[in-house]
Amino acid sequence: MSGRMNASDLPYAGLSDAPCFLPRSADADARRFAVLANQATGVPRARLPLGDDGDVARAVGRARMAFDLRAAEDRAALLEALIAGIEARHEDFAQAISREMGAPIDFARAKQVDAALSHLRVIRAAMDQAAAQVPEPLAPHAVRYEPLGVAALITPWNWPLNQAALKVGAALAAGCTMVLKPSELSPESGAMLAEVADDAGLRDILTVLQGDGQTGAALVGAEGVDVVSFTGSTAAGRQVAASAGAMLRPVLLELGGKSANILFDDCALPLAVQQGMAHCVRNSGQSCNAASRMLVHAAIYDQVVELAVAEAGGYVFNAPATAGGHLGPLVSATQFDRVQRCIAEAIEDGARLVAGGLGTDMAGPFCPRVTVFADVTPEMRLFHEEVFGPVLAISRFADEAEAVRLANDSAYGLAGYIQTADRERAARVAGGLQVGMVQINGTSRAPGAPFGGRKASGFGREAGLWGIRAFQAVKSISGV
Repeated sequence: MSGRMNASDLPYAGLSDAPCFLPRSADADARRFAVLANQATGVPRARLPLGDDGDVARAVGRARMAFDLRAAEDRAALLEALIAGIEARHEDFAQAISREMGAPIDFARAKQVDAALSHLRVIRAAMDQAAAQVPEPLAPHAVRYEPLGVAALITPWNWPLNQAALKVGAALAAGCTMVLKPSELSPESGAMLAEVADDAGLRDILTVLQGDGQTGAALVGAEGVDVVSFTGSTAAGRQVAASAGAMLRPVLLELGGKSANILFDDCALPLAVQQGMAHCVRNSGQSCNAASRMLVHAAIYDQVVELAVAEAGGYVFNAPATAGGHLGPLVSATQFDRVQRCIAEAIEDGARLVAGGLGTDMAGPFCPRVTVFADVTPEMRLFHEEVFGPVLAISRFADEAEAVRLANDSAYGLAGYIQTADRERAARVAGGLQVGMVQINGTSRAPGAPFGGRKASGFGREAGLWGIRAFQAVKSISGV
């Protein structure tokens, strides 16, 4: 964003006075990040102070002391209070998310905030299954699930409240204390979460630490941290894993993806294409599980390309504050430039551009064109590289075996999508995909179903009981 703003000209903004929000001071020597007023204009509005090593130590120390001295508080009541607090400020959260990362306001309300609340409610329900001690069939023997301790939670900007809810809710249910570092690109929703948590009685149990990658690296390596949960890019995830691994700290990684959507010749057209395009461009393509590769049987290939072009033409961009079902701008100039580079590389590699292309949608500076490429092959960068924007790559396959091979020809392994009327084939292909999640014929994941991937998409699972267990240690006890 350099060249488009001057952070030194902006007023200081700490964003929150909540006791569990750091840093608290406006130190003149503090590193700062320029926060945008909104993505519709690209105009900055404030300087965000970034946490330093001292802030990290204070946050972890606070969480350490809270864990070591904590009483047997009613974690269910705390989680219920947190849920109630977010519900009470539903519109505030939606407006903040719309401002900070560009989500259209209706999408921010119905998807961004509601998804977070849904996850928290499911986690609350799962607490009843997460008993502290579970009898084993071979008595006398028992297994205890105990909180790991202080959890370092690092979340991204693309689903800011949703990702924080998955981690905070699960860690709280497990019995951990927490330090949450939201992205510097989405600090306002994090500040609101700190305020709600403080009002809900989570002071010291949760500290929200504003900062950037340097702050996050210090948090991962800080003395007193017992477990790390990170959602973000694969490149950053490798660094987190290396740092945590050097200290033998358990780590959960939810990273990038290049998910394949397989359309067989017996699928329900045009519904499959409509849903496939929606899975690709939802949140303006800024989702790790976006169905950004469409693998199509040769018998329906030309028809699918034609339908995809028509679908792409139906999407429009508009300002985040405007009501409606449009797409919103990308989060930053950096992200917009990345999408443009990926489109240019695909053209250079010989992919056939059939919709969209380079340039800016008329709605605003960070609004790319919804773009579709056909005839994308594994030799092309677009087949493998995560774009994180509204760009669909369509490839052809001849039979089931080739479809599975192409789908698995990826460093990533987050999600897979299958469209077919043949239930046996759907089950067979789902079993062959090297991914953590599969959706068949547009069926959504059940509430509390495990979310996570394989290979370069990370490891570990979030949501429901699976998320709670990620923050617990397993203890085997004989003779009880």
